[in-house]
Amino acid sequence: MSILRRNDLNSLLQERADSCVSIYLPTHPAMPETQQDPIRFKNLLTEAENSLATAGLRANEVKDFLEPATRLLADHEFWAHQSNGLAVFLSPNIFRFYTLPVTFPELVVVTNRFHLKQLLRLFARDGSFYVLALSQNQVRLFQGSQQTISELFPQGIPQSLAEALKYDDPERQLQFHTRAARAGGRRDAVFHGHGVGTDDSKDRILRYSREIDAALHPLLKDEKASLVLACVDYLLPIYREANNYPHLVEEAISGNPESLNSTELHAQAWKILQPRFQKSLDETIAKYRQRAGTGLTSVDVSRVISAAANGRVESLLVAAGVNRWGKFDPANNACELHDEAEPGDEDLLDRAAVETLVNGGTVFAVEPELVPEGAHLAAVFRY
Repeated sequence: MSILRRNDLNSLLQERADSCVSIYLPTHPAMPETQQDPIRFKNLLTEAENSLATAGLRANEVKDFLEPATRLLADHEFWAHQSNGLAVFLSPNIFRFYTLPVTFPELVVVTNRFHLKQLLRLFARDGSFYVLALSQNQVRLFQGSQQTISELFPQGIPQSLAEALKYDDPERQLQFHTRAARAGGRRDAVFHGHGVGTDDSKDRILRYSREIDAALHPLLKDEKASLVLACVDYLLPIYREANNYPHLVEEAISGNPESLNSTELHAQAWKILQPRFQKSLDETIAKYRQRAGTGLTSVDVSRVISAAANGRVESLLVAAGVNRWGKFDPANNACELHDEAEPGDEDLLDRAAVETLVNGGTVFAVEPELVPEGAHLAAVFRY
């Protein structure tokens, strides 16, 4: 599964070209539904072809432009390992695709920048989170959202304590064997050694935890998403000592996670995180209402985009699943809104959210009815 990190989002934000194609497709993680995904993706590519032709590209130019994405159609292994959503981005300089734990509506956007609002849910305050299911015999990492969860397979992460310490002094090396392969073909190492109460065993588990933390660092170094640990109680303080990720949640999923599947881990993690997310959202809505009429709030799209671009937006509520097409003129801080997307248009709600995130603000992608004043976005300003 492709991992979308904040620095990936930033590089996509910076891309500008005459034609930037953004494709979103809801996908399926299991057969037989996966068989329909490439067919639907092909239909979206046809829609992108028509948009590029309308923008003035010749037929051979359109074919060359979309060729990297077209190659995915024949990649059976690719379609067999999908999550809940696929996002594809093409420009003259970029071709990237991400399989993500978020269900997207089908959408094709061709304009002079990438359409990223569907991804913003992953970076919003109530967006994605991670679950690290840790035992001496097994390590699993998941990325989740409110609705879904998918397993990640970071490179370099040890799969067991025995694997992590297999190059120790042979006389002190822990003995282990492998179980029969579980689903997905991976074998679980079974740990044999001293009791956890000994200093020697605690030291080994600490070094094991440090290897896991080091392997997660390239993935999580730019993240702000919560990380929930699932482990037996005695491992929790040892892993906390090794951990360098600042967003590790205090409360953990207690017990041996080897017996929990992804659905069970998701339910327990969301039980921990949902009150935190809800509290933060409630506080933001309350702050908007307290400051309304003081000049420190706005639901005006032009004003919000301008303020966000200048780093003034502290928090932004934006309606999920809603698009407002138009153009923003930064010279005059003015927006031109259109009922339907026109050539050169961008989603102005997307633009406001992107500018807020880039400048350190907090974004909440919420159900439309939660946005104050019946608007599509609502901002709280820093000053």
